Amino acid sequence: MSVSDPPDIIPVPKPRSRYLRGVGVGQPSSSERNGMLSCPDVKADTQMKSEVETDIKHEVSVDDSSRQLHSISAPPDPQDVETHCRETLPKPKSLFISTCSSPDAARAADAVSSDDCPATPDSISNDQHDSDKASFTDHVMDVQTEICTNGEIHEVPKSQDLQNNVDRPNKPRAATIRVSRKKQTLPGLRQRADASHSECAVALSSWLDVWKGRKHNVLWATLDGHAMSLWKKRTDKFTEYVFHVTSITNIRKLDQGHFSIHLQKKHFEFMAHSEAVRQHWLVSLYATRGREPITAPKQHGPLIMKDPRKKVYTAIRGYSLWIYSSKEDFSVGLGMMCVFMNIASVKATGRHSFSLITPYRTFNFSADSAKETAVWLECLNEVIRSALSYSEVAHRLWTSPFNKVCADCGTANPEWASVNLLVVICEACADPHRSMSKNRSKVRSLKLDNKVWTEPLIQLFVLYGNKAANSVWGHSIPPMEQIGPDVSPDQRLEFILAKYHKGLYRKAHPLATSQKLLDQRLREVVCGPNVEETLSLLCSGARVSCSASNPELQSAISVAESAEQALQTELLRHNEFVEAPDFEQTRHSEEQIEELHGKLDEERFLFSQENESAACDVLDLTEVISVFDCSVGQTHEFEVLSLTDRLICRADERDALLSHMLHIMKIVLAGAVVEEDLLGVCAVSRASIREGAVLQCAEVWCTLQDGEMSIHTKHGSTDTVTLDSQTRCHLQHSENCILLEFPERTLHMQFELEHSCLRWHELVQKTVCSNTDGQQHSGSVPCSIDRCISHITQYGLKVEGLYRRCGVASQISKLVDALSVSPRGTVLETDELSILDISGALKQILRQSFEIIPNAHRPHWLKAAAVSGEEQRLQMYRKLLKQLPPDNRATLDALCGHLHTVQMHSQENRMTAHNLAVIFVVTLFQELAMKAAMLQLTKELIARHTEIFMNHVETDGEIITVL
Repeated sequence: MSVSDPPDIIPVPKPRSRYLRGVGVGQPSSSERNGMLSCPDVKADTQMKSEVETDIKHEVSVDDSSRQLHSISAPPDPQDVETHCRETLPKPKSLFISTCSSPDAARAADAVSSDDCPATPDSISNDQHDSDKASFTDHVMDVQTEICTNGEIHEVPKSQDLQNNVDRPNKPRAATIRVSRKKQTLPGLRQRADASHSECAVALSSWLDVWKGRKHNVLWATLDGHAMSLWKKRTDKFTEYVFHVTSITNIRKLDQGHFSIHLQKKHFEFMAHSEAVRQHWLVSLYATRGREPITAPKQHGPLIMKDPRKKVYTAIRGYSLWIYSSKEDFSVGLGMMCVFMNIASVKATGRHSFSLITPYRTFNFSADSAKETAVWLECLNEVIRSALSYSEVAHRLWTSPFNKVCADCGTANPEWASVNLLVVICEACADPHRSMSKNRSKVRSLKLDNKVWTEPLIQLFVLYGNKAANSVWGHSIPPMEQIGPDVSPDQRLEFILAKYHKGLYRKAHPLATSQKLLDQRLREVVCGPNVEETLSLLCSGARVSCSASNPELQSAISVAESAEQALQTELLRHNEFVEAPDFEQTRHSEEQIEELHGKLDEERFLFSQENESAACDVLDLTEVISVFDCSVGQTHEFEVLSLTDRLICRADERDALLSHMLHIMKIVLAGAVVEEDLLGVCAVSRASIREGAVLQCAEVWCTLQDGEMSIHTKHGSTDTVTLDSQTRCHLQHSENCILLEFPERTLHMQFELEHSCLRWHELVQKTVCSNTDGQQHSGSVPCSIDRCISHITQYGLKVEGLYRRCGVASQISKLVDALSVSPRGTVLETDELSILDISGALKQILRQSFEIIPNAHRPHWLKAAAVSGEEQRLQMYRKLLKQLPPDNRATLDALCGHLHTVQMHSQENRMTAHNLAVIFVVTLFQELAMKAAMLQLTKELIARHTEIFMNHVETDGEIITVL
């Protein structure tokens, strides 16, 4: 039945007495007294929801599906409805409320409100205005506009109990912690993403609080004009719920930011985090009315789905397999998920079982009989065949589920590939790849370019392809920046350039800061089958050809051929003449700071703008890469870092803070440690670690606790090292790396974010200081600098022109690389030319890897150098030395002491304090080196080293030197 065909008599439900205790019977409302019945639609009490959802039977309903679709296909004009109803329905004389229980009448009322009168945007906007005129009884009964009769609005009351008016379940859970979020976004991509939503009313997505009966969740909701999908995470590939828009029987605008969607016997209630978002959803949902109905199923029936094992109802509709939780949901149109057959393959796994394989998940099904299994296999294979156009190369590459979707936008059945990047792409993405030139991306067709597709190349794509390539090139793509099949050409081009040309989302190899070590590691890796690391090295700029500076070395291709690694050789050949990547070192991004409220939900962190409002965003805790306890005194806070977000979480009590922090750490470490072992942990970070001179790196999780650092590998093993007074920690800022030197070993820890690296360096330094038996930590000299100084002091004091003469550039570069990898293990020669090389290496290390006088301190040194009185000037030098970080102070002391010793042998080496100051003033003060006062300052630091650097105590005007 539709609006155009109303019943002769509208049944007025008699609410159950237990929901109307204390309400006067037969009391007319204010609208009745005024001759008008104004009653908005009925909304079920939450205690009745589950009953009404499952067994409600419409007394006034649509006779068949075609008429039902007709009734919701377009919102009727309110004036037309009013006119038609005026002609056919008499005005009720009174509204009688009975105290007797009448479940059937209640069902009838819900049937009228749900199915017979679809709401319109205009009627939605007027609901609250009409409700202002309601009487006391109207306020008690939650009512909504139904059908107009004789120019009046007919009220259908909804049963509600005054005394039983407990808190509704459709209220979000209160936040448990305060959060300050600093979010990094690419401004261009974000602006385009936002603009795309405004261009099309039915292309909408946002986080929504969702209630289905009493069950509450926060889900990512999307509407594409044909189906509404609800996802647990924004990056999920399969939904929690999905339904076609033609299954919707009614849409209602509710109070307190809510709206509801009805699907015959079932309904969802939603809450958006702002009124603007709710209005976008209502407008977009109404724009979907009148769509073509969903395709009738070719095959449907019950199956058992494994992992987890449950009985489901499945249906093949068009080129998709819809999975429902029950046959009732199938009849209503409420699906669990929809699997597209053009990205799937099917195979029998037993007499009664088969598997449906997709790039993202494998579904295992079983039927009641072998005959049913055969029917399902035949139908699924027929749908898959009709959805695809095969070529031999494409068919073989698509046997890998990851290659059945475009590596960049996710389009099904891509027919192009970049043979050097090892990605399978669609035709739309092939054009931006070509725009990077063939020296960046070599685009080939799977169907036309038959000659290029050798057997090793096909094997490379089948075994690795999109999965391996995206783990390197698309390692850190924020969900808001990931493009889909329907983006504009400009968005597609910008994303692909950001991904491959600028390398904004790549996972850089841990050796990426050293070209020499990259090339050396590439020659090592291609001797074995580790193609994933070869891809990572090539992505970071490792050279396939021989180095021009050392042509005697074998090329990586020759090494792979000698090792008989056919797949490695094929990959290297396609990358032999590719231009070295010219990546941006930093993302030019906007930083947005938000003050939010947070609450934890299993593996998710939910954010809301108010304490009990709907969620406005969600962080997947599996994306977290660092957690730091930042509590000081009565300030209880911890820091959470992902590749795109930085969160500062605050709580009023220490216990509340620890409960949140431990929950996140358990998710991050994924069972690597038991909960008891996390007590006292102050830092957790993901890092790449290598030991000594070995170039092979391992991705690990590191924890810091009670003076110990634990290293957890992905294989489940744990290595614990003690941080004590013998530990030396050096920061290699340009590489996001800290060097930990222990008496027996050296560890290189490289972090994905600069902030993580700085925080770990700070915490390790603090731990080492606290473990030095209460003595103030005096700082340490980096091992590579200390090694050079000691060697030159022992063997090079009499070398003429020491530090003025230059060594051989290639030898100096080799020494710098070797000393950075293994300072203690590097062999240093004693002849004169070798001493010059070592002195050159020391100067290069001081200029590139270690900033002795921090930039913020230099203006103070310039001011001190301008003081005219000698004693006052030296005293200011001593005060400024105390302000330097311990390691910087120790290094400056060691360097100036060494140069003081060198100038004492100036008769042999011709290097006076002035000559040495001319050379090292640039190293110490950089842009201030051209000022004459800074040259004099450097000369004084060298010549008067003992007076300046020894500890001095002033007593009654005397200066006592403490030795």
